[in-house]
Amino acid sequence: MQLIRKYNTAAPRYTSYPTVPYWDESTFNIDTWKQTLLQSFRVSNEKEGISIYIHLPYCEQLCTYCGCNKHITVNHAVEAPYIQSLLNEWELYVRLFKDRPRIREIHLGGGTPTFFSPESLHQLLSRLYLDADLLPDATLSFEGHPNNTTTAHMLTLYNLGFRRMSLGIQDFDIRVQDIINRIQPYETVERVTAAAREIGYTSINYDLVYGLPLQTIQSVRDTISKVMQLKPDRISFYSYAHVPWVKGVGQRRYSEEDLPKDEEKRALYELGKTMFAENGYTEIGMDHFALPHDSLFHSFREGSLHRNFMGYTDHHTSVMIGLGASSIGDSWYAYAQNEKRIAVWQQLVNNGEFPVVRGHILDREDLQLRRHIHQLMCGFSTSWNDETDKDNVIADCLERLGELEKDGLVDIQSGSVSVTERGRPFIRNICMAFDARLWKKLPQSQLFSSAI
Repeated sequence: MQLIRKYNTAAPRYTSYPTVPYWDESTFNIDTWKQTLLQSFRVSNEKEGISIYIHLPYCEQLCTYCGCNKHITVNHAVEAPYIQSLLNEWELYVRLFKDRPRIREIHLGGGTPTFFSPESLHQLLSRLYLDADLLPDATLSFEGHPNNTTTAHMLTLYNLGFRRMSLGIQDFDIRVQDIINRIQPYETVERVTAAAREIGYTSINYDLVYGLPLQTIQSVRDTISKVMQLKPDRISFYSYAHVPWVKGVGQRRYSEEDLPKDEEKRALYELGKTMFAENGYTEIGMDHFALPHDSLFHSFREGSLHRNFMGYTDHHTSVMIGLGASSIGDSWYAYAQNEKRIAVWQQLVNNGEFPVVRGHILDREDLQLRRHIHQLMCGFSTSWNDETDKDNVIADCLERLGELEKDGLVDIQSGSVSVTERGRPFIRNICMAFDARLWKKLPQSQLFSSAI
């Protein structure tokens, strides 16, 4: 418990390095973004293909725990113009690349992708496919809300090549569901899961969250027991990020007094981790668990696990195209984020302009540290030698790791750092030791959620 109190500080989740608050926008411009994208595309498209993240931001109601970029509406007339704008943006990239893109991965995120009708999703994807080639082992996945993911949605996407589905469960306790404004009975989840398996989906993921308001040891135990009855192939077990100063009114429906405290919250995670292990799941990276037959398990064991703005993925791709309002693209040498306001994003792409409004060009030190953080997040270890550490950027990192080593969280050898079993729950803190930009300019206010 002393370690929990000691290391429960604000820490990034490291879906990128540098993290978004530390992007240097003064050196970024759209022309440089395009140049780095073309540089990576020429190699990545031939060797590994590219990834595409499509942000579908609409939801019919606000879930008060949610930290995603979303727009709440029950007006489905927004679907057609948004789909057309996505296709207009995709066309900008197709024209830029000239060579036909080879797609390794597509992920439909939100918001709520299943807010969109099966017909709208078919229109989007079938049109996108006309300008690209799907690789034979492409991984196509979508996020679904159990309450509005229909058999028609699943059949449509299955026929378009999708084999992975992620359902936002969060918690089955009705008291917790009520306070986070996400009522979805167990029977609904059971029905959607059974239908997906009957159709032929090979990997079903459940998102669960610990640290939500009103959660207790018993309620989380009951939730996980119900999850085990349905046995999803993967489980994402996220720490609730309480950031009302960022997300505003939704997360102010309840107060800090309603949330499990540090030790209580950690106990919820340890309970989940134990129950998952007892039921055959292996811990994969941070927050993720998978059964032995799942591709995420195999990529972790083979050392090919990858992490980007979509989270953990089975395949490494250097290029990720972000389509849609607020989406982030990655050329490996640069990041670029789209305009967040839907109407402004639509106006830009419909006028034939790239809707990128901010970004970061990675310098040599960024690239070195990105590699180390990526390896820690994906494989719990990293290594270097004189050739890979020409600028001696590791020296300061090792100094910051000293206290973590004393606490038994890392094992430092000549030329390598490994995370111990005891240290895995503190992976965000460990990666912070490699975050040179954060240490050069420590935040004056809280930018990130707590690590525990």
